[in-house]
Amino acid sequence: MLRVSLLLRSGGAARRFSSSFSGASVLPPNLLLPSNLVDPARLKRPPPPADCPLPLLRKCDAAVPSHLSPVQTWVETLQRPDGEPLGLAQLHPDVFAVRPRLDILHDVESIRSPIWRGGGVSHGPRGPTSYYYMLPLKVRVQGLKVALSSKMAQDFLHIVDSLNIPTPDPQYLLDLVRHRHWGDSVLIVHVGDEFPENLLQATENLKTVNVIPAIGLNVHSMLKHEVVVLTLDTVKFLEDKLLWHDQRYTPLYPFKLPYADFP
Repeated sequence: MLRVSLLLRSGGAARRFSSSFSGASVLPPNLLLPSNLVDPARLKRPPPPADCPLPLLRKCDAAVPSHLSPVQTWVETLQRPDGEPLGLAQLHPDVFAVRPRLDILHDVESIRSPIWRGGGVSHGPRGPTSYYYMLPLKVRVQGLKVALSSKMAQDFLHIVDSLNIPTPDPQYLLDLVRHRHWGDSVLIVHVGDEFPENLLQATENLKTVNVIPAIGLNVHSMLKHEVVVLTLDTVKFLEDKLLWHDQRYTPLYPFKLPYADFP
């Protein structure tokens, strides 16, 4: 009798263990998030359908390889808090749809700075051997592409027509971010010479919404924020700058250094 009860208990435990890895969820119950912490409205938006009636506000001007196709996404506006799109935009696949390379992100986002714990030593001992190393420019450019593509794949990249908001009140911007479920932190990138005055006043005292010029966009800033917001002009600027590195064939420094004895 004892042996039968042990077999029944073990069989029930085996069924419970196997059922936790099959069906609707692939994770055991102890690793699942509570239902009150899951935001159903933050789930990934469906891509624009092929027969979408909205107008095409931006067309990809750069040449796209024959085996690829432009990435189509929504164009939103900051003029009103609702998330209804204004139209569609085409993005270049070599900038916003490259393969995810975590090794490149790790190389670009390094912690060798002396201000980081475990980083380098400031004004450390010096000797005849130099250990100076600079990450190649091609890898740094690829890091920007991987970061932008990762944000795009995770639905954390949003395109807006402009950065004009109707009021400088910070609460309007906070309500907009919360209503559209843009997460806990937002990075707004602009390519113009000056940011709109209402946006500057609204983000002046906000810690979760920051603005940055497109010329200073970097991988650290994108990984630090959950959502990245780009304007249509910013998309064209990034595509022109990043695709130029794929086509250039002359080195930036064509001359040779006069140190012939160095390897």
